[in-house]
Amino acid sequence: METADMYISGVGSYLPGTVDVAHAVAAGWYPAEEVELHGLASVAVAGDLPAPEMALRAARSAVARSGRSPTDLDLLLYTSTWHQGPEGWPPQAYVQRHLVGDGVLSTQIKQGCNGMFAALELAASYLRADPGRQAALLVAADNYGTPLADRWRMLPGAVAGDAGSAVVLDTEPGFARLASVCSVSVSQAEEMHRCAEPLFPPGVTEGRTVDFAAHNDTFRRRAVAGGEGTMVLVTLDERMVEVIDRALSEAGVKASDVTRMTCMNTSQEIADQICEHRLGIPASRSAWEFGRTIGHCGASDQLLALEHLVRGGDLGPGDHLLMFAYGPGVTISAAVVEILESPAWSRTRRGDA
Repeated sequence: METADMYISGVGSYLPGTVDVAHAVAAGWYPAEEVELHGLASVAVAGDLPAPEMALRAARSAVARSGRSPTDLDLLLYTSTWHQGPEGWPPQAYVQRHLVGDGVLSTQIKQGCNGMFAALELAASYLRADPGRQAALLVAADNYGTPLADRWRMLPGAVAGDAGSAVVLDTEPGFARLASVCSVSVSQAEEMHRCAEPLFPPGVTEGRTVDFAAHNDTFRRRAVAGGEGTMVLVTLDERMVEVIDRALSEAGVKASDVTRMTCMNTSQEIADQICEHRLGIPASRSAWEFGRTIGHCGASDQLLALEHLVRGGDLGPGDHLLMFAYGPGVTISAAVVEILESPAWSRTRRGDA
């Protein structure tokens, strides 16, 4: 989806304090053998701070930086990967009540770790549909510190971190332009995230813990054993390259033009595979060094990296950030963000006056 007419006027985040991986190993939470294997350093842990509160804090920052009033907003999209509060209660209503107000359409998106990409596509289409619409607020938040989630072991090659993130997608020029955003699906791989678990009754209603690592491992072992599963893994790899190539093409840039890249905050091995072996982008251009300090924060990883790189001066005018993510389904997404100017909240880039 080409989005040359869509801009980013504000981005915000809420990151709690971190817990070192070394401490987790000493406490018996994290396998010692995975420290060297994955290279992760620490993970953001929010304690008992609710995910919707983190989303609200990130949203307030994004709106303030955008220069927009909350009354200027026409849409609120809330994306998450884990439970947000009382069952049946919509978390977007919390952000709406305390920040946005009742004059906007607000809804929740459940698209896993690439939910923010779906939100960007939907928001861009919604803003284009009526020339009177000005801006959309997109938020994401998760707190995995609950009894049915073991943040240290439930993900393959990653540790689950807590965070909130937000972005204001704008029809008026901002500090960045959303140059493109694309998604593809590989529904043959939907079993990857459920494996042999029954569809009914839902696991959470029976107190079953979530274990994507076990499901993923079982799915891949079956695929290696032969049959249709092998072709699914090949298709996933092909579609990943396809969607990234499309995002780059629609943005009018090549992989060699990418200044930095951010994907999900997983192991160094996975990050290197995606950057160097699949795309030919040096791993040094990835945001992995930042990601390894906060963990895989659900649908927030890419926005957290965008804010971090802009604030630190690692992205400046003329630079391009390639964002990438997988989500259950399986859905694969990519987007390109072009930095137009250094916002007031960023530090001056090295070499700039």
